[in-house]
Amino acid sequence: MTLRLLHSADWQIGRVFSQFEPDDAAALFEARFQAVERLAALAVEHRVDAVLIAGDVFDAQTVSDKTIRRLFNAMQGYVGPWVLLPGNHDAALAESVWTRAHRLGAIPSNVLPCLRPEVRVVGDRFAVLPAPLVQRHTYGDLTDWYANAVTPEGLPRIGLAHGAVQGVLPDDIDSANPIAADRAVTARLDYLALGDWHGSKRIDDRTWYAGTPETDRFKANDSGQALLVSLAGADATPEVQPLHTGRYRWQQRDIRLAVPTDLDTALDTLAAYAGDDVVQFRVSGTSDLSGQRRLQHGVDSARARVRALVYDAQDLRLEPTEEDIEALHADGYVGEVLQQLRDEQSGPEAERARDALVILARMLDDLAERPSVKT
Repeated sequence: MTLRLLHSADWQIGRVFSQFEPDDAAALFEARFQAVERLAALAVEHRVDAVLIAGDVFDAQTVSDKTIRRLFNAMQGYVGPWVLLPGNHDAALAESVWTRAHRLGAIPSNVLPCLRPEVRVVGDRFAVLPAPLVQRHTYGDLTDWYANAVTPEGLPRIGLAHGAVQGVLPDDIDSANPIAADRAVTARLDYLALGDWHGSKRIDDRTWYAGTPETDRFKANDSGQALLVSLAGADATPEVQPLHTGRYRWQQRDIRLAVPTDLDTALDTLAAYAGDDVVQFRVSGTSDLSGQRRLQHGVDSARARVRALVYDAQDLRLEPTEEDIEALHADGYVGEVLQQLRDEQSGPEAERARDALVILARMLDDLAERPSVKT
């Protein structure tokens, strides 16, 4: 009989998205609970034998008691086994979010937190070999014990770990919590469920990262998924099928303004974003004041439409044209200030000069548009 597992990781429940406005941050906070609810629904839909969570269930040891209770409530849609592993964000310390959840009585009977490296037989269907982190960073391979672990004959051996596969992941990620690239082979595993890398990634036929079920950063890494793993039996090669779970699309766009059509491209890009987009939009290059006003209008319109938008124009240099200056009626002392701010964009106070230039231009615009009062 085929064994079906749903593999997920890096929920980071309780994460605070401080880079966004408060209402957007609150929505992204809630989205992580909703992703767990979708996982429960998928587990029921695909009739899985268990759900495996490969670390970082919680974002921090200090999440609130309410957040702990809400997480386990979100899991109620699937009554089969949930096998949970502590990761670097929620390591199984002597006093941890896990011990607090236990004291609260919040952990349902069908949820199996794996706080120690010991074989656990789940539903007489498979044996799980967990490698829980007991501190945030370790520099030894916690999956070493797998090779000598004895499991019931005939049951699939499923590894569950959280860390960085050596020599495979990009060079710039943390080298702590190492995992041998050939662990599935040396430990005779039928499947090794991994967490820590926030995107879905195949290491070999039996070793996969699931990624976070709800995207949480501006990086194209196949996040927002879970993995449906099917095993025809012990020693069979697993079939792995990605399942979409994420709601929000995190998108990053960098546009350099050099010619007039670049501004059109920027505005078209902003206009295409929709309600479930989380956007980081960065603009560099040069623009006249008319172009800057059009760009700001496009940004403001997009910000009201999307879930969240971070706008970065610190590398955009404003170059008012003669027409801009004439339209602003910036003569005399005001014109001198305008020119000084324009020149200072090349100095150490470039960002402040650009912001001041924008503010001055807006003030002059407002004065020009204000109707005169006849006495």
